[in-house]
Amino acid sequence: MLKPLLIEIGVEELPAIPFLKELDNLEPKWEKILEDNSLLCNFEIFYTPRRITLWHREFSVKQSNKEEELFGAPIAVAFKDGEPTKAGLGFAKKCGVDISEVNTTKKGNKEVLYYKKEIEGRESKELIGNMVESFIKSLNFGKSMRWIDKDTQFIRPIRWISSMLGEEIVEFETFGVKSSNITYPHRQISYEPFKFDYAGDYFCNLEKNGVILYQDERKKRILNQFIELENQHNIKIEIDEELLAEIVTITEYPTALIGEFDEEFLRLPKEVIITSMKEHQRYFAVYKDDKITNKFIVVSNANTNSFEKITKGNEKVLRARLSDGLFFYDNDLKNGFNTDGLKKLVFVAGLGTMEDKVNREVNISEILFDKYWKNIESSVEDLKKAVKLAKADLMTEMVYEFTELQGLMGYYYAKAFGENQFIYNGIKEQYLPIGEESELPSSYFSSMVALSYKLDNIMALFSINRIPTGSKDPFALRRSAIGVIRIVLERELNFNLNDIISRIKSNYKEFDTDSVIEFFLERIYQIFNDINPSIIKAVIDSGERDVLEISKKVQALTSIVESDSFKEVFTTFKRVANITKDVNMEELLLINETLFEKEEEKALFNKFNKTINTKYENYEEDLDSLFNLKPELDSFFDNVMVNVEDEKIKGNRKNLIASIYKAFKKIADIKEISI
Repeated sequence: MLKPLLIEIGVEELPAIPFLKELDNLEPKWEKILEDNSLLCNFEIFYTPRRITLWHREFSVKQSNKEEELFGAPIAVAFKDGEPTKAGLGFAKKCGVDISEVNTTKKGNKEVLYYKKEIEGRESKELIGNMVESFIKSLNFGKSMRWIDKDTQFIRPIRWISSMLGEEIVEFETFGVKSSNITYPHRQISYEPFKFDYAGDYFCNLEKNGVILYQDERKKRILNQFIELENQHNIKIEIDEELLAEIVTITEYPTALIGEFDEEFLRLPKEVIITSMKEHQRYFAVYKDDKITNKFIVVSNANTNSFEKITKGNEKVLRARLSDGLFFYDNDLKNGFNTDGLKKLVFVAGLGTMEDKVNREVNISEILFDKYWKNIESSVEDLKKAVKLAKADLMTEMVYEFTELQGLMGYYYAKAFGENQFIYNGIKEQYLPIGEESELPSSYFSSMVALSYKLDNIMALFSINRIPTGSKDPFALRRSAIGVIRIVLERELNFNLNDIISRIKSNYKEFDTDSVIEFFLERIYQIFNDINPSIIKAVIDSGERDVLEISKKVQALTSIVESDSFKEVFTTFKRVANITKDVNMEELLLINETLFEKEEEKALFNKFNKTINTKYENYEEDLDSLFNLKPELDSFFDNVMVNVEDEKIKGNRKNLIASIYKAFKKIADIKEISI
């Protein structure tokens, strides 16, 4: 029999961000619990700031019966002289029957004791309490609270649990709360609970009591109200998806309201205004004609017909925030934009101050300018100045208050003090990219500033053995390395790791720089995570260390390996690699034409000679020409014996095949490819 099952876990207001981080795990965790209890079915999960609801339209009131097969000892062991042994009697006891009721069956080549029994399914209501407790304990929100005893903890205290299977309360107690058929309305409706007598009644009663349970409906309501406000006031609301998800999570009955602040605050950089609104107050920014306005959107959770006081209260709070911001901004402009305080600011223990870090970055920027000066849009003096000023905003009052604006405030201050566009844009973009999907620096100049910053982070921390291990990467060095690679590929810079690292390593105390190179090479696998990793390994194992060339070779080889005909071709060239595995590729591979005895040797040699003496536009053409040696190689392998007694002839033939392998290895080590 199937009945609807409703479970509601009632809590004090959930903090949105920790909850949203765990949200995607709620469904698979509950599904696993259902499966483990043989009660798997379709279900939905709803949430508001005060409840997590599990809804099952059709839930089995009882587990299905199942059969269990038990196998025992071989007959020769279970019986002796026709009488059951301890082994036989023990098996019967395990099955819960007399030995006379035990059967036998063949297992392998032996006849063994066998018993099949039917296990009756348990009633669901006997299991639901433990299932709910397991679910609650499985949720990981980071920090938890204790409110009953030292063993009871959750993200927020649990105040009620509703559990209804059809019209019946499923009774259990967990986390100090007894299950019931009560829930709570919106706080502005009442602080008293209300009952519902059937699982389905829960939904309509909640709605009548001021709670919009469905998160998608709350989101839709907010967005529709945004459209109404936009049309009414001829404005454009900037919809920050992360902020919107947070608002949906912290409201039960959302209402979008428009407020405004004094126009004098528009002197502030728009990012300061937006940060003040978003981070501290959860407000949405408002634009008109692509410019930020002195209006904002707040989403209220109040259930009332009069929102005037709520709007005025939020305007008052925002005014205080923006007043602080304007005070910091004006003070910073008054104090000037310089790096004087960086010598007092420690970077990382063992690596000196931020001034020391800046000096290292300046040295790196000079090395990069020397290598890429043809691409860089401005002078080395500008580049050095941009790097010197890049961390100056760390000493400003604004960045002290809003740390997330570092770099950005440097951009505004450098601009205000008359620096040129390359310098202030370089400061603004020094941390880019900040993630896999993040934008990249907009120019070669800004790219050099960003590379200087990231390369110093990696080299400096490796030099004091602060290397990422496992999932731990407190200084985000993996992200820095991926950022370096992304910039190099975007700007098409020839970036040989051996060369670059050997040039900048004098800035640091002596350490194993090979580990840094390996660290970068590992990140290449992440950059090309949709490509067969054996192709990447084949290219890297060829000895190539230029990031741009690795990329070109990987892409060229991938297009060939993914072709329909490659599998047949590959067999031949795998044989090339196997035959020459004992040949020293570092030696000069001399081939003496006078030692050729077979026409197949001559044909292969002549075509190979022509192949390697042809100039190609790209690696794909080069590889194609080498793979086109297949007919001659197949004919060679069919008609020519390599391992003959004559050492000169054998060596000559091996050198011919090894030369082909070596030509491949300039691009990729083909023996590493697996398909």
